[in-house]
Amino acid sequence: MTTTTDTTLEILKQDRKGRVRTPRAKREAILDEYERSGMSGPEFAQYLGIKYQTFATWVQKRRKGKAGGLVVGKGAVSWLEAEVGGEESRAGKPGLVVELSGGARLSVRDERGAILAAVVLRRLGVGQC
Repeated sequence: MTTTTDTTLEILKQDRKGRVRTPRAKREAILDEYERSGMSGPEFAQYLGIKYQTFATWVQKRRKGKAGGLVVGKGAVSWLEAEVGGEESRAGKPGLVVELSGGARLSVRDERGAILAAVVLRRLGVGQC
């Protein structure tokens, strides 16, 4: 039988108020694990032993960064460019094309497509749909 013991120690830096400062790379690794875990935010924060407010701030900053700084929702100002008469679907019905930052495009042609687009936009953290 073989046993292994993790003997790696980590020195945690603190600020003047005694708060532990978590390096960005470690925060990103924690958030990656959270996304894979399927746990709720409060459950995951408790599992880690950190305050939920701290964890929620990390999540919010990450989502804001993924959306390219664009925040859509209550109290936010957003702009939408709309072009009338653009692409048409194979059936000849007009469609809606949503262009996201980074060059990604969502083409919506029917109700099922609109539902799928709403799910995708929510997952990207773009805002309320």
